[in-house]
Amino acid sequence: MALGQGRPAVDPNASTLPDAPAVAWQQQNRQNTPASSGARDGASAGQVPNGGKQTKRILYIVPNFRAVSVDEKLPPQTIKDKFTTGALDSVDYSSFIFVAIQAGVAQARNATPEFRHGAAGYGRYYWHTYADYVDENLWVEFLLPTALHQDSRYYTLGRGGFAKRLGYSMSRTVITRKDSGHETFNASEVFGAGAAAGISTLYYPSQERTFTKTYQLWLTSIAIDAGSNIFKEFWPDINNKVFHQKQ
Repeated sequence: MALGQGRPAVDPNASTLPDAPAVAWQQQNRQNTPASSGARDGASAGQVPNGGKQTKRILYIVPNFRAVSVDEKLPPQTIKDKFTTGALDSVDYSSFIFVAIQAGVAQARNATPEFRHGAAGYGRYYWHTYADYVDENLWVEFLLPTALHQDSRYYTLGRGGFAKRLGYSMSRTVITRKDSGHETFNASEVFGAGAAAGISTLYYPSQERTFTKTYQLWLTSIAIDAGSNIFKEFWPDINNKVFHQKQ
């Protein structure tokens, strides 16, 4: 999920990927004995020493609702699920804090001179940044995933070397899962960020409505989402070794 940033002034071996949602759901329903389930759990624990466990929030503040723990079995997302995650990421209390910080940074570097300075100028930066944020969340997490039947969640790899996991997490900006569980081009991310950047030209000053600035906003949004995926991938490791956060 990417935060709005204001107007800017590989695939690992298939056998190592976390189970796809639909396929995993079917496999789970076919497991009839406790012994079978226990064997799978034991194998997973052996492969991922820290368990690859994601928490709902990072450091009790940052939303982490779409991150799926290593080997966690989930059914496909429903339309309601996709809307809920997009809405939660948009109205969570932390969202207003992060937008406030980003608006302050944008004002300090005079990213949009037309907004001017002072409290009134900050207000303009704030609502434009928040509009960017909500707009992208809805396109990337709800509208396009629903229309294209794609899964907006991030499935933690959690195993392999640093380079392998880094490459995997970055690749998720262009590779995602369908609701059926098969991998596909992440049109929800790429085109969703582009749609949000294009819509932003409707409410920014006319001087800011250039192809270059819209293109920069599009690429910046994707880069932020890629960075978010990297952090999500390694958060279980950081949490286990440093913070020992349980929920």
